[in-house]
Amino acid sequence: MSKFAIIRQRIKPWMLPISMVAGILFHDFIDSVQFLAPYLIFTMLFITFCRVRPEEFRVTALSWGLIAVQILGAIGLYFAILPYSEDVAQGTFICVFCPTATAAPVITGMLGGSVPRVATYSIISNLCVAILAPIIFTLMGSGAEISFFSTLLTISSKVIPLIIAPLVLALVILRVAPKIHRAVAQKQAVSFYIWAVSLFIVVGRAVSFVMQEPPEAVPEMIVLALFSGAVCCAQFWIGRKIGRRCGDRIAGAQGLGQKNTVLAIWMALTYLHPIASVAPAAYVAWQNTINSAQLYFKAKKREI
Repeated sequence: MSKFAIIRQRIKPWMLPISMVAGILFHDFIDSVQFLAPYLIFTMLFITFCRVRPEEFRVTALSWGLIAVQILGAIGLYFAILPYSEDVAQGTFICVFCPTATAAPVITGMLGGSVPRVATYSIISNLCVAILAPIIFTLMGSGAEISFFSTLLTISSKVIPLIIAPLVLALVILRVAPKIHRAVAQKQAVSFYIWAVSLFIVVGRAVSFVMQEPPEAVPEMIVLALFSGAVCCAQFWIGRKIGRRCGDRIAGAQGLGQKNTVLAIWMALTYLHPIASVAPAAYVAWQNTINSAQLYFKAKKREI
């Protein structure tokens, strides 16, 4: 193993915490690079979609169960919390509604779950968000001065291409340039580092917003972080329960619990009340704590 490979292997477990800390420390410089976030999300999704071949794309009972929780659970929580706080309702909603993380198949494989199942669900999850997000965000946040359809078209023009275009591109390349498609599919680790850069940008942007908030907003931000932790634990638990019934508890837990928080923070800052982005920003810490614990106990079992 080369010296570079050894260094990379040692740094990798710390990449996400480093990105988060860097985003916090250098949030004042985020404005100059935040335009890159949608392009990085596009690239991550493209690499993930190249991992699943059309013949592996099977919508199973696991997929239906997880998508029901993701969509109906998100809407149900939103309306349950709305009478108490619209901001907390939006923050909690986005933590459940957000699609599966692009890194979920990687973690699933490390834990011994089915990678194709999670990658397939990632496609379904992202497609549902692409179709429903413009409608839901318009209903949540459209003001009286902007017509429903104008807002719907504006959001659709940004969200749908961002999520669906990578899938279309992956399928086209599979057809016209299978060697390139195969090479991209074998470079899944690249998406991890792109994710780290994306995390740096969105965390920095979220911190910049939080720093501008008055001190009286701190209690609400704490509530958002606590609700985020509650729904994070609940989604891993519910996903595991659904997965157990469908023959793969690991795929179920990671598919539902591990979220594309980069996309969630971007959507919250762009289409919801910006303070709602505190919830998915906190979700980053919650889900990475759970994933780290799972990987630790998995490694301990191997040692026994």
